[in-house]
Amino acid sequence: MSQKLSPLTGLTLAAFAAVLAWGAPALAGDRCKVTDPTGTPLNIRDIHKNIIGKIENGRIVMVQRYGEDDAGKPWAYVTTQGGKRLGWVYREFISCY
Repeated sequence: MSQKLSPLTGLTLAAFAAVLAWGAPALAGDRCKVTDPTGTPLNIRDIHKNIIGKIENGRIVMVQRYGEDDAGKPWAYVTTQGGKRLGWVYREFISCY
């Protein structure tokens, strides 16, 4: 026997799925473009937040993992497309697709 969902249940499930898809964070392994709105190269940092390099806007990076600092700010550990480790970048300054 098949069970029918009420129209309200179906709409609720559809709305919930849409919210999850729209609000889903990027996942490790994502391909992202550096989009720093400040107009300067994006700082690359080590785990202690020391600047260890910079990367230009428009460059493509691969996210290996995500994290937050003590203040709750989002960060992403990135590599080049070829797999060279770069470091941590501020998550809000990369656009993933």
